Amino acid sequence: MPNQNTPILELRVAITTQEYEKLVKFYCTGLGIEPAAIWNNDGGKALMLNMGNATLEIFDERQAEVIDELEAGTRISGQIRLALQVPDLKAAMDGMLANGATLVHEPVMTPWGDLNVRLQDPDGMQITLFQAKTDD
Repeated sequence: MPNQNTPILELRVAITTQEYEKLVKFYCTGLGIEPAAIWNNDGGKALMLNMGNATLEIFDERQAEVIDELEAGTRISGQIRLALQVPDLKAAMDGMLANGATLVHEPVMTPWGDLNVRLQDPDGMQITLFQAKTDD
């Protein structure tokens, strides 16, 4: 149940693509997500995927460079990059690669202990998959 005292109740990111079926397969099959809703309006297609808790990160150019250098070896992402926390980085990475992802950089261990990998979706969107550090 959302906390009604917060000014924002939900964050949604909307991706518009010329390759709708390809991206649906990529995100649904690649990550094993079932659509939460499907719409067909006036010949248009859309679906909604529940991707858990959402946050908005705002980076200045230097911070984006630091993260890109760490995850990809060079400043590569555009103005928007998705970062998805997954329980099993290898399984998620393999699923996405099997469904059209391009590997931008092999997984890296971050200084804060997360395991991150940089991918690109079939439309060119930069995606960071990360598996959070586990407390042993």
